[in-house]
Amino acid sequence: MDISEDELITAIGRVLSGTGPDVLVPVGDDAAVVRRGAGDLVLTTDALVEGTHFDRAMSRPRDIGYKAIAASISDIAAMAASPRYALCALTLSDDVDAGWAMELFGGMREASDEFACTLVGGNLARGPEVTVAITLTGEVARGAAVRRSGAEPGDAVVVTGTLGGAAAGRRLARRGAPWTEAELDAIHRHERPAPRVGEAPVLARNGATAMIDVSDGLTRDLVRICEASSVGVRLDPATVPAHPAAAEGEALGGGEDYELLATMPSVAAVADAAGELAEVFATPLTTIGTITTEGLQTIDDTGNTHPLEPSGWEHFT
Repeated sequence: MDISEDELITAIGRVLSGTGPDVLVPVGDDAAVVRRGAGDLVLTTDALVEGTHFDRAMSRPRDIGYKAIAASISDIAAMAASPRYALCALTLSDDVDAGWAMELFGGMREASDEFACTLVGGNLARGPEVTVAITLTGEVARGAAVRRSGAEPGDAVVVTGTLGGAAAGRRLARRGAPWTEAELDAIHRHERPAPRVGEAPVLARNGATAMIDVSDGLTRDLVRICEASSVGVRLDPATVPAHPAAAEGEALGGGEDYELLATMPSVAAVADAAGELAEVFATPLTTIGTITTEGLQTIDDTGNTHPLEPSGWEHFT
């Protein structure tokens, strides 16, 4: 690093200046102080680790910073909450200079501004690899958070948007140009995911019984809903909305799409939510399966069922 830690903190403070009136103590002290609203406080944390989640040789620091914030905001959205404040614990390796770090925080600021979240501080440390750890808080009306554990037999399984775009984008970025328009869109989804902050409350208002963001792959995250709710599922892979650039398997297990996977109590509830999402956000909502009393299954074109084998991100295998 070509400047001191205190100099870098001062520079970061300038990037993050202009915080709202409810930030009582911003960047620069031991901790941030903010005024709370009257609802429930929602908290999450996530990390992007060099070599696992990104490659500095292929990713721009602004995109890494943007994605770090967006990934945590997606967790808040999956609870039907609104993001509020973020902290960043950043570990930098010896070969990272101040310019790279400032670009990283510039990307964080972009994502924070886009989704009405304020980055209020954090910590800097030295380490062998770059790690961007984000802690984020959000708010939701009292008792209104949507958990993973509420799915009931008979519920429809739905998903927003398309799946497999991020995995395709990661693959295509490594392959290199030239790229088609669909492939460029996939690369953008990989670099700058769009958490469904506005769409989540629509699903909640229309009765969503369980919800999760698709960060580790559709099938893996669907199994998490089933395990938390003590139910089964019958998934129809043919109905899963795949991104046009996705290869076989990427829509079911690619990960990092940050779409919302939810269960809805009725066909009417799905129709009402789908209509509002299309009108307000131009976001499609697709029914891809049904919650059952037990068993994890897929169904094929002939109506036969098969065991559902979860695929996607698994950090410790």
